[in-house]
Amino acid sequence: MSLTEKILSQVPGNPLESLRRVDQVWQKLRSENTPIPTTVKTETQLLENYDWDVVICGGTLGILIGATLAKKGWRVALLERGILKGRTQEWNISRKELETFVELNLLSLEELKTAIATEYNPARIGFPDTADIWVKDVLNIGVDPVYLLETLKQRFLEAGGQLFENTAYEATVIHPDGVNIQTSNGQSFKTRLLLDAMGHFSPIVQQAREGKKPDAVCLVVGTCATGYSKNDTGDIFASFTPIQNQCQYFWEAFPARDGRTTYLFTYLDAHPDRFSLEFFFEEYLRLLPEYQKVELSQLTFQRALFGFFPCYRQSPLKTPWNRILPVGDSSGSQSPLSFGGFGAMVRHLKRLTVGIDEALQTNNLSSNALALLQPYQPNVSVTWLFQRSMSIGVNQKVEPHQINQLLAGVFQVMEQLGEPVLKPFLQDVVQFPALAQTLLITSLKQPELVIKILPQVGIGNLLDWMRHYFNLGIYTLLYPVGGAMEPFVKKIQKQKYYYHRWIEQWKYGSGGDYID
Repeated sequence: MSLTEKILSQVPGNPLESLRRVDQVWQKLRSENTPIPTTVKTETQLLENYDWDVVICGGTLGILIGATLAKKGWRVALLERGILKGRTQEWNISRKELETFVELNLLSLEELKTAIATEYNPARIGFPDTADIWVKDVLNIGVDPVYLLETLKQRFLEAGGQLFENTAYEATVIHPDGVNIQTSNGQSFKTRLLLDAMGHFSPIVQQAREGKKPDAVCLVVGTCATGYSKNDTGDIFASFTPIQNQCQYFWEAFPARDGRTTYLFTYLDAHPDRFSLEFFFEEYLRLLPEYQKVELSQLTFQRALFGFFPCYRQSPLKTPWNRILPVGDSSGSQSPLSFGGFGAMVRHLKRLTVGIDEALQTNNLSSNALALLQPYQPNVSVTWLFQRSMSIGVNQKVEPHQINQLLAGVFQVMEQLGEPVLKPFLQDVVQFPALAQTLLITSLKQPELVIKILPQVGIGNLLDWMRHYFNLGIYTLLYPVGGAMEPFVKKIQKQKYYYHRWIEQWKYGSGGDYID
């Protein structure tokens, strides 16, 4: 019996079976023949009537946008394949991001306080042979998903939204004037707009991407357990081992209400020779005692965590169809460094709410018009080079400590430049002035590390990165200029939708939405 089998057999809910089921999906993704769903079709005949303004497929994160749109008076239906409820595993986020719920009138201050299950400070960034870096107020809030989703569900229903549980998406026919959605239980939903919140493996997304394999994947495994002697600080980004199995291993740790959550994650591609999630979980259990200075026998495991998150360079996803908008993980709008999910959705929640509301008001529901709601963001695209510098090809030769040495050097520079540089980056927000300073100082202080990394990332990737880096600078200049033009654009009602989307694109694409 392997260590993974031994430990997971002690955890309620049969996580070993679930792990192996997810592993089968991961194996299929690595194979060369990925089947392409064909659930979306188009029809030239008019639908002529519809019952909803918006139908959202996927409830876990769909309820966030569903509640905001229902409160604006739109007729919203939310389809969830199971029962809409949060998992017991907390979602980590920063407090400023969480305040979006109060700003959008989805939670009161008292409800926000109740939604926070844990709060800790400080958090660590750590690499071998380098002094640890400590930061405060970054991903230090653990949100209770069970309470949060139940509260948002009540807001949604109070505002007139209708929830359809045990109702899985099955197929869609797009008409010139609406969308007809078919579900697994034989129901039909006719709507003006379909929001796809079904995540990375949405059949709509798979069809739109035409079976293309992801350009990168983040594998994650972990547990929540009691028995740790120290549980008052966290790790945002830590590494203590050299490259192993053609991967650099990274760790995260957070205090949780019922123990301590620890994650092991790595960045790689979807090559057929990559290892399984079960093997990675075995690596996690092998290294956890050294990482947390604890014996496995001292721990009582509450739950196991595992998954993989695909990323595509062609993101956010622009669907070829009118009246369909991917949101959350379906859109692929998170950076290739982050896991996506809750944090990425919250960051864009206000922007999406305002934009979808305007799209419905002005009937801008074509593919091109909706694409402006999930625009190109150079501050996300530049992170592809960072992801590439932390991953290694199956047959690539890289010095065992090269990645850790590079990251340690970069984070040391960011620490010296101060929190205005370090904290946004740790929250997946890249800004041009901070990036330019960091790269310049790193290249001057440690030119040998920069030279070593060039063969690893490849000249083609570097040239592509320079394009996004240049665009990041342009967006940084355009955002304040666009804002100054607002008074003049108010007179041009017809084009206001497009103008607002351009401003948002420059704002979010330059990291201008970040508030400390």
